[in-house]
Amino acid sequence: MYPEDLRYNKEHEWVRRENGRARIGITHYAQEELGDVVFVDLPEPGSTFQAGEAFAAVESVKAVSDIFAPVSGRVVEVNEALADRPELINEDPYGEGWIAVFEMDDPSELDGLLDAEGYRKMVEG
Repeated sequence: MYPEDLRYNKEHEWVRRENGRARIGITHYAQEELGDVVFVDLPEPGSTFQAGEAFAAVESVKAVSDIFAPVSGRVVEVNEALADRPELINEDPYGEGWIAVFEMDDPSELDGLLDAEGYRKMVEG
C-alpha cells in the first residue's frame, strides 16, 4: 500500500526520485480520506515552491485540500491527464495519478522525509 521506493511527508504526499527530479503525488491513504476526486488545480510549470508550501489543490466530493511540496524546487512537468480524469488520483495514486515533477533545489531534503515504514506507522497510529 505504501511503496518502499518512495519518501513521504506528514501531509500525505509522496516523492519518487527520478534523476535529480522529484515526481510528487498524494498517498493511497490521502485519496481514501478525500473520497472521489473531482478536480485538481495544478501548478504552473516554471513556478517555484519551498518545502511545506501549498503547490496544488485537490477537490473531492468531501472537501478541497491543499497539496504541499515535500521538497523545494521548480515545477518542470504537471500531469495534464488529471484535467480530464481527476479520478486517476483515486485509481492509481502512485502511478498515473501523480501530480507534478519538481527540479529539486536540494535533493538532501529527501533525507528528512519518512520512509514507507515510518509513514505506515504514522497513519496506522
